[in-house]
Amino acid sequence: MKDDPADVPVALVLARRVRRKIKQNLFWAATYNLMAIPLAAGVLYPSLGILLKPAWAALAMSASTVTVTLNALLLPQPQRARNAMTP
Repeated sequence: MKDDPADVPVALVLARRVRRKIKQNLFWAATYNLMAIPLAAGVLYPSLGILLKPAWAALAMSASTVTVTLNALLLPQPQRARNAMTP
């Protein structure tokens, strides 16, 4: 972005895309936490005998971070419209 008023529409498009991507990342992070934290706390241990080892919990947390990062990298870069009068 430069100090060109023609960049305002591009900035608005980028802002909308970023906001949509932030909402997606919040959804995936919240979903992960709603499932993984009780599992790591041992909720399934009394009934099914399933207990998550700390190493697996750390790996799952890393996988969540990678998922959110990869989702953010999918954000398309907006292209500035070319003016026909520009040489």
